[in-house]
Amino acid sequence: MAKVRVYELAKELGVDSKTVLSKLQDMGEFVRSASSTVEPPVVRRLREQMPAAEGAGGRKSAKPAPRPTPSPAAAASAPAAPARPAPAP
Repeated sequence: MAKVRVYELAKELGVDSKTVLSKLQDMGEFVRSASSTVEPPVVRRLREQMPAAEGAGGRKSAKPAPRPTPSPAAAASAPAAPARPAPAP
């Protein structure tokens, strides 16, 4: 098993990288940033102490929310784009 980065663990567990960093430091591990690597035995202990959130991860998705589409009534009340002026005779 290869070393895992802190941000990958955070994504897997459904929490922020800061939360994982804090927990690892509380466990006595030396980690400095979200790109620090963690040894497999430490990953196992962390997973036991921080079970993965059920469902969609328990936090906001990294994808932005879709924009709402305007209702037909709102589209009808919006001013129409001006038409091209007629050419001069």
